[in-house]
Amino acid sequence: MTRAKESYRFEHLARELISDFRKLPNEEPARMKKRPVKELGALMDDLRVKYRIGVESPEYVIREHWPAITGPLAQYSHATTINPQGWLTVLVSHSVAREELRSRQKEILAKVKKLPGCGHVRGINLRAG
Repeated sequence: MTRAKESYRFEHLARELISDFRKLPNEEPARMKKRPVKELGALMDDLRVKYRIGVESPEYVIREHWPAITGPLAQYSHATTINPQGWLTVLVSHSVAREELRSRQKEILAKVKKLPGCGHVRGINLRAG
């Protein structure tokens, strides 16, 4: 019967001796280095800013008003993200609905631009999804 190979963990002194013997620098591997500890309050503030928690994003505003903007086509489409260039990505589940949205694209874009915080949207990118 073969036993599973056990991994050996050397103590700090043993690692120093081995590195001196092999003439290698005695540094901790990057995966072993610990990050500085942050206070919980500061960490929560950073996460709120990073993920826009508690702030209405333009995507959220568009999703809330999407049925009013597109009418019955809202059940076949879903506004997802706005890329840094200002293009709104809309996932459309049905090809007929995608063509209908494409024909009404200028009208839909004008309605989206009138929403608060959405004036920077430059165009709509329709994708199958």
